[in-house]
Amino acid sequence: MADYRAPVKEMRFVINELAGLSQLAALPAFAEATPDLVEAVLEEAAALANEVIAPTNELGDEQGATVDNGQVRVPAEISAAYRQYMEGGWPSIVMNPEFGGQGLPLAVGVAVEEMLHSANMAWSLCPMLTQGAIHALESHGSDELKAAYLEKLIAGEWTGTMNLTEPQAGSDLSLVRSLATPDGDAWRVSGTKIFITWGDHDMTDNIVHLVLARTPDAPEGVKGLSLFIVPKFALNDDGTPGAANGVQTVSIEHKLGIHASPTCVLEFDNSLGYLVGAEGDGLACMFTMMNSARLNVGLQAVAISDRAYQHALAYALERKQGRAAGVDGVAPIVMHPDVRRMLLTVKAETEAMRALTYVAMAHLDLAKHSADEAQREFHQARVDFLTPLVKGWGTENAQVLTSVALQVHGGMGYVEETGAAQFMRDARILTIYEGTTGIQAGDLVGRKILRDGGATLKTVIEEMRALAGELNAGAADLQVIGAALNDSIAAIEAAAHWLQANVGSDANVAGAVSYHFLMMLGVACGGWQLARAAQAAQALLDGGDADTDFYRAKVQTARFYAEQAMPRVQAHAASIASGGDTMMAFSAEQLESQ
Repeated sequence: MADYRAPVKEMRFVINELAGLSQLAALPAFAEATPDLVEAVLEEAAALANEVIAPTNELGDEQGATVDNGQVRVPAEISAAYRQYMEGGWPSIVMNPEFGGQGLPLAVGVAVEEMLHSANMAWSLCPMLTQGAIHALESHGSDELKAAYLEKLIAGEWTGTMNLTEPQAGSDLSLVRSLATPDGDAWRVSGTKIFITWGDHDMTDNIVHLVLARTPDAPEGVKGLSLFIVPKFALNDDGTPGAANGVQTVSIEHKLGIHASPTCVLEFDNSLGYLVGAEGDGLACMFTMMNSARLNVGLQAVAISDRAYQHALAYALERKQGRAAGVDGVAPIVMHPDVRRMLLTVKAETEAMRALTYVAMAHLDLAKHSADEAQREFHQARVDFLTPLVKGWGTENAQVLTSVALQVHGGMGYVEETGAAQFMRDARILTIYEGTTGIQAGDLVGRKILRDGGATLKTVIEEMRALAGELNAGAADLQVIGAALNDSIAAIEAAAHWLQANVGSDANVAGAVSYHFLMMLGVACGGWQLARAAQAAQALLDGGDADTDFYRAKVQTARFYAEQAMPRVQAHAASIASGGDTMMAFSAEQLESQ
């Protein structure tokens, strides 16, 4: 298995040129985010990921987690890596200084998180879910709950989980039946939760579960749900973990991938819990955690695709087969055009996904910290628009890219010993958890396009069109990229017009075309960000920057994407214009006929 090396130079470029570090550093909240500090953070994070966490990836895949008398145990190397991560202060880098955080921008923290996900995606799920619990508690918890839990969670001394799903309640949370009954100032929570990522482990001395449950007099449906903190161990008066709190691990799932991440069935039996937010507001509170997780799952798609690319590239440089033009003797397979096509496909699309994800995080920083309310609203609308693209398009892309990276290895890719198969297996969960692709697509079309009459989409198109105009006046490579961007804009506008014209006459229209809308906008917005990257790289080249290979590669990568990926925008737009009549015309009997 090829050694992992974090792509620090690429991350630095995206943070500076696309996410706009200088704009973020101008905000009072991020005054300390100087280029030197960010550089130091990235280098130290790369050392942690490369040297400490990455070596646990194959081991964790092979050994997985086990249950011993109701206690989940992970390999010692996994626990040791977590201790180094915690002792280095990494859990706190983007967190609120009021509770012990370091307060760096999310647009910087996202690079650190990508390194961790690439190094060992299964391992990184534990701190990822903890971050979501922190955001939910910070946004909706009482002062008492914040005082009791936030410092420990932010320090990484305790970890957090999200407990939504039940055997009868998957995507339809109106079917949740876990019950919380009052007990003085607290509650008693009982019920079964399934698919709980890192629901139990032996790496920390407490685990903080955020649990969705009903109260006795709650109405049916999602309006009857409330959110509760339920610790694995109840807290003593001094805030330390005390007695076991009736949270039992029934079993862990045997999964296709992410073997080192224990996915638990948890039984809550009269467990002491505390209300987060108002009674009946559970879903709104939980979505604070869910939206954070969705962006992070999109980031996982970037990370696993990049890891698969590095693995495939290392193999292609070493493996010799056949003859290639300009090469004496047997050639490394990287010299064959079709292998080059595969490698560049993974490289270009991964860079597009990374750029879009980092930019979304920068908008989130600006939505939280801009002084002007109108600016906060603008950036939050952009975050809302980009989130389903980052999660939905990015994770669908990861399925393709990890498969293409495996294909580079030929038959050896299908053999577990080469390591390529693990990336494909691990990536398969990404389109499923934290809301399937269909849910992301429905959210994009229903809530992010139709609800505001396409206002946010129009602002995106305006920015894309302005950039295309600038590129069309530039060098030859930039003109090719600008032309592809213009073609995509025309297709998007035609598709949006079709949707607006037809959605009112057929209840199935939005659902029938939402997947293609998601993928169309993902491909286009990824190309938009690569076009921005090409423009910035060309400017640096024109200014005499010495790192010519890197910046020329940025321009050529954007051109490759424009030529090879952007035509899919028109294909998705054509599928949208076909509507849903044909798919909905099939009867159940016709679906069964074979």
